[in-house]
Amino acid sequence: MYLLKLFIFSIIHCIVTPLLQVKQHHELFVSLLKRDFYTRTSGTLFGVAWLILQPALQIAALWFLFQVILQVRFPGIESFINYFLLGMIPWLAITEIIMRSTNLYPEFASLFKRNAFPIIILPLLNICLTMIIYTVVYVLCVGILEGTDKMFPALLIMLTLALFMLPVSIIISVLSVFFKDIAQALPFILTMGLYLSPILYAPQMIPAEYQHYLIFNPVADFMALIHFNLQQLPPVVDGFMTRLLLEWLLLLAPAWLLFNRAEKHIREVL
Repeated sequence: MYLLKLFIFSIIHCIVTPLLQVKQHHELFVSLLKRDFYTRTSGTLFGVAWLILQPALQIAALWFLFQVILQVRFPGIESFINYFLLGMIPWLAITEIIMRSTNLYPEFASLFKRNAFPIIILPLLNICLTMIIYTVVYVLCVGILEGTDKMFPALLIMLTLALFMLPVSIIISVLSVFFKDIAQALPFILTMGLYLSPILYAPQMIPAEYQHYLIFNPVADFMALIHFNLQQLPPVVDGFMTRLLLEWLLLLAPAWLLFNRAEKHIREVL
């Protein structure tokens, strides 16, 4: 009973505490968002417009490669490029959030080493910085590829992704302070995650005897959520929404317990 109460308490705190801290320090949070946006593009001709132009140009290059040059086709899927981009853009957001998490606390160490800075807001800041950019690109891309009626579901999908990435960013950002090898291993892990997830290929292309293993891949479930809601493609393995919810809940408690235990040590180490 004690462990169950601790689990529920940790889940609530992992969601509520960062939001309360952001509300309490909203001017600081907005200031950090603006600073990051301008720092990334300072001295450039187009300024903050590059934040949207960079992923947009990357998507245009992928479209040209797969649609014009390779002319890839999938059996049972009307447009490969639609299928690919609807999954690839969220994957790019996931990758950026995870990679930036590895250096999140060292990057902002000057803010909290000698000040009472609420460091729990930093993972949320990391997510907001990335999701603001990729959500705009994604919603516009979905509107062009699938029609304007799909833009609102696309927005909800990106908001769902932001919530799912909160405990992930907390866990990686905390562990990376004490285990530097994580930053070195993650590029390989993310590359394998891309290959093992139905982004570059349709799940139906996986041999039937291996398709049930997709239940162990949260990214595969998220891709099923995307293609089911935006393209009405039936999932290979049912129950993806239930699994995503359970996986999110199971990540929240360890994320909060880890942060709560490591917070004072983060301040000391950095």
